[in-house]
Amino acid sequence: MHPTAFTMITTLRRGLAAVLIGLLATSLPAIAQGLGPNGLPLNPDAAPQARVGAQPSGSNAGGSLDELMAWERQDMGVRAPQGLHAGAMHGPTPNQIPGGQVITTKGLLPLLRQREMPVHVIDVLGDARSLPRAVPAAWAAQAGSFDDETQQQLAQMLRQLTRGSNDTPLVFYCAGPECWMSYNAAVRALRLGYRNVVWYRGGLEAWQRAGLPLAQAGWAAR
Repeated sequence: MHPTAFTMITTLRRGLAAVLIGLLATSLPAIAQGLGPNGLPLNPDAAPQARVGAQPSGSNAGGSLDELMAWERQDMGVRAPQGLHAGAMHGPTPNQIPGGQVITTKGLLPLLRQREMPVHVIDVLGDARSLPRAVPAAWAAQAGSFDDETQQQLAQMLRQLTRGSNDTPLVFYCAGPECWMSYNAAVRALRLGYRNVVWYRGGLEAWQRAGLPLAQAGWAAR
């Protein structure tokens, strides 16, 4: 083999080896944590889970998504209002939403991991941290009415987000079972004619209790 050709082949091999090492260095940490490219666990049941009833920031392990489900579905003795909730945004909520679906963490994870249809998660809390890839919309929690400015703004946002498809699943969440903000936003979406409105009642607190990864929240100014 000509010396020049041999030198070029050797250089190419070294370059490819460097690229492979770089790729492994960036992907192995995520794989080691059991996370996929969307930031969600590759195996939700294997994710570290805090004990149900413990503080979200606690390090006690031993809970399960089934135990967490019972907490997320708890009946607080509150009936779903007709229309928007006009009272305090912090307080016990109903365990159902007329016209929509209530989902738990165990049900939400496979919905987010599937690739057959787009799913949009709407953050109605406005916290510094959020679920991965959540769209910020804390302003959508306003009580008001179904013909106010908030309703018009939400209609425009969801139309752009779903590209005009009323069948696209929309997941709304806020702090937890004692937060009405996401309930109001979900009711507004239902009024706009969206057919797959999902209320993640357990919200950020349930997500944290399950030991799932959080992202730095974005913020959409009203």
